[in-house]
Amino acid sequence: MPITSIRLVALTLLSLALPATAIAQTALPAGKPVIVSGTVPDEATRQSILASVRAVYGAENVVDQLGVGSVVAPPNWTSYVQKLITPDLKQISSGGLNIDGNNINVRGEVTNEAQRQQLVSDFAMRLNPTYVIKNGLRVGAGEQQLLDKTLANRIVEFESGSSKLAPQGAQLLDEMAAAILRVGKHKIQIVGHTDSSGHPDANQVLSQSRAEAVRRYLMGKGLEGGSLEAQGMGANEPIAANTSADGRARNRRIEFRIVN
Repeated sequence: MPITSIRLVALTLLSLALPATAIAQTALPAGKPVIVSGTVPDEATRQSILASVRAVYGAENVVDQLGVGSVVAPPNWTSYVQKLITPDLKQISSGGLNIDGNNINVRGEVTNEAQRQQLVSDFAMRLNPTYVIKNGLRVGAGEQQLLDKTLANRIVEFESGSSKLAPQGAQLLDEMAAAILRVGKHKIQIVGHTDSSGHPDANQVLSQSRAEAVRRYLMGKGLEGGSLEAQGMGANEPIAANTSADGRARNRRIEFRIVN
């Protein structure tokens, strides 16, 4: 799973898509930009958030897809967002930060349990009591690394515009099934993604149906259905700019996440 994402949804939407290799780095590997996308209330907010992201990750590593629209933010929302976009985020890999109104869900991998607890505590200290934080961070494990290494940034291919697996996609899933059997009794989240082409609702439906198709295929290879969860994210978590054919192809992907 090659990204960490930060999404602020509902009243105001902001998404930062970051590579898993962003931990403790100042320069990101070539071809792995930080994608900043979503909608904020005004241009001043847009510029201040972009400045914060660029200060953390370097302007050369940031792709700006952030827009201005008719959204209403909670009081002092921008200042609180900036208190979360700090170098501390580099300690989190392969996850994200979701803010829905005053509800925050932080997920991803960290290196140890003390760090898992301390990061959320530090975030909470920067916010007012109306913000509620859910700690979805986990200590990184070799099992997730095995799945990531097996997938190796390859794309599970489907027939165009459908959830029918292409032969190459089925072949890759045969490899993933063997890897999942090796990681033991974990729950695996199968996450479908699309590019931004087309209607958002249609993209959501397609990403969900593709994730469910992968789940069914893996069950056919002997994996227990109760250990596999399918989730569609539509175009909400890009790992590349949707302005090029190559970027759109990279965004049309399936990820495999160990959730417990």
